[in-house]
Amino acid sequence: MQSTNKEPLIRIVKRTGLKKRYAALLYLASVIIALGIGAILLLSLKANPAEYYKQMFTLGTINNKFAYLQYENYIKEFVPLLITSLALSLAFKMKFWNIGGEGQFILGALAGATVAFLVPSTLNPLLTMILMIFAGALVGGLIGLLTSVLNVKFGTDETLFTLMFNYIALYILTYFGETKAGWNIFLKTDSERPQFAKIPENARMIKIPLGDFSLEISFVFVILLVAFIFIYLTKTKHGYEISVVGDSINTAKYSGMKVDKIICRTMFLSAALIGAAGAIRTSSVQSLSTSITNDVGWTGIIVAWLAKLNPIGIVIVTALISILQCGCITASVSANNVDSHFADLLQGVILFIILAADFFIRFKIVIRKSSKKASTQKEVNV
Repeated sequence: MQSTNKEPLIRIVKRTGLKKRYAALLYLASVIIALGIGAILLLSLKANPAEYYKQMFTLGTINNKFAYLQYENYIKEFVPLLITSLALSLAFKMKFWNIGGEGQFILGALAGATVAFLVPSTLNPLLTMILMIFAGALVGGLIGLLTSVLNVKFGTDETLFTLMFNYIALYILTYFGETKAGWNIFLKTDSERPQFAKIPENARMIKIPLGDFSLEISFVFVILLVAFIFIYLTKTKHGYEISVVGDSINTAKYSGMKVDKIICRTMFLSAALIGAAGAIRTSSVQSLSTSITNDVGWTGIIVAWLAKLNPIGIVIVTALISILQCGCITASVSANNVDSHFADLLQGVILFIILAADFFIRFKIVIRKSSKKASTQKEVNV
């Protein structure tokens, strides 16, 4: 009896030798296809796709004397998403799956708000902001450290642990938002219904006036952070250790690296940055809310992977995603039939198609060619 062909009919094989310009063209084509699908959906809603996309990509700033307000809102969305994406990339680079960005962000925001309400209202605004960011980073970092210690000492699954902590953090924030009591410093005292209060004036985001436009100082902070993360990952011993651990833990151990220490240190830094982003967000929007994250913990995961964990790539992807989010809200004002949440749908379509393009850039599908001889053998064997 002759042996049958054990080779599967369809195989997925890693692609090699694809030129970068072809990959870039494929990404561009995927975005165009996604926008085309979005245009069809807009037509089904009796909206003008050209006008909608024009308002979306320009943030509604054309012929708008209040355009500076649109740019200010854009910065408010851009900064926390960029910080969170950069922070998550640190953990992902060593293949430690920090899925707890939402929870770390919430607890960082809560810690920042606690400082804002407890420090004297006469304290210098810059010092107050520094204390808020430090508190948010400390709380977020401790959560990250707890996650990593449990993982390296007891083998707990970091994905499940950080995922569950998202909901724990949200329930904690909800409890403070719904419990009216004398000890609850986060609520308005003159409101019958529980409602989060505005943080004091000296805890609100410092702005640099540039004509009518006011640039939040957090933007300067995040640009410096991008430079720091880039240098940290590419020019320092710690960054090299992260890469080695991500490539192979056994190799890292064999070369004498203290893998447990590296994991704990990196996870602390990752979660601390996300906690700091939460405190910055609180200072920027001037109040807590159960939707304060704006889903940056989830979106940051997508941004980090689309950018292939590259800090410069993360800046570019974050800028585009923020335009999509802010632009769709602006465009929905001029398109009465389109809900502002159309941004979520369009973002999902774009990301799905880009991920599909990324798959075909990295892999190819091979279908086994059957010969007449092989077909005859199969018939005989059967």
